[in-house]
Amino acid sequence: MKDTEREFEDSEAETQAKTRGEKTVAGRRAAASAGPALYLVGTPIGNLEDITLRALRLLKEVDVIACEDTRQTQKLLNHYAIGTRTTSYHEHNEMTKSVELVKQMQEGASVALVTDAGMPGISDPGYRLIALAIRHRVPVVPIPGASAFLAALVASGLPMDSFRFSGFLPAKRGERRAALVAIKSSPRTQVFYEAPHRAVEALSDVCEVLGEARHVVIAREVTKLHEEFLRGRASELLENLKSREAVKGEITLLIGKAEETGMRAAEASRVSVRQRVEQIMAEEKVDEKAALKKVAKERGVSKSEAYREWQRSR
Repeated sequence: MKDTEREFEDSEAETQAKTRGEKTVAGRRAAASAGPALYLVGTPIGNLEDITLRALRLLKEVDVIACEDTRQTQKLLNHYAIGTRTTSYHEHNEMTKSVELVKQMQEGASVALVTDAGMPGISDPGYRLIALAIRHRVPVVPIPGASAFLAALVASGLPMDSFRFSGFLPAKRGERRAALVAIKSSPRTQVFYEAPHRAVEALSDVCEVLGEARHVVIAREVTKLHEEFLRGRASELLENLKSREAVKGEITLLIGKAEETGMRAAEASRVSVRQRVEQIMAEEKVDEKAALKKVAKERGVSKSEAYREWQRSR
């Protein structure tokens, strides 16, 4: 009898433990489900396998997915059999759409924001919605994923201890050259996106402004079938692109940090020609003619132009 009672008690204890376990698992599942919030979901930049399990779960659980292009996102959703409702959110409607989506989230809806590729807000729509959600105390939850510029950077072979990502280079030549002048003496790797039809022009400007010997990497179609990395001096890559019938695909342009000699020249350009001539004469014990010649070379101007500038500042 005691054995029977003991067996019953053991069985009951197991049942209770099992029940508690089921409740705990159910609680974890409920806690992990997509509650009212804005979820910033990273999506593949080319290869559909480059998406996290968490991202897939969230895309299935949210009430609506706000897409830069619903047709593009639908390809991803179809691939993973996700039937969540989608709505458009792009640069032409983000002002009004942001207000609409925040209102829905305040009323209890969960919204996933995705772009055509990569992380929302990185050279893509998203900032206005994110800022508005934060202003109205709606939780904003990042769901990390692929990023074209980071993928390009880690495989570039350029220093990664310090870098700066600046989005797309300006389309107009004057503005683009001004942006390149600003990084001439940069001590860090510079990363830009560039349109394929402007790649040759941009690289030509890199050669003229930063010098033909500057280390450059072009990452094209990263994670896609025709992925390609071109590494070398700016002049070498320019010739490579010029030899092609056309430059196609999504491009990330990475520019190596200024070498020590280039940084010294850029530093020297911040002082007047007269000051620099006097500095060289004192440091290197040379005459005015030799000093002027060196200043002209540092600044990339003719000796006569350096001389005229020197005369004006005397």
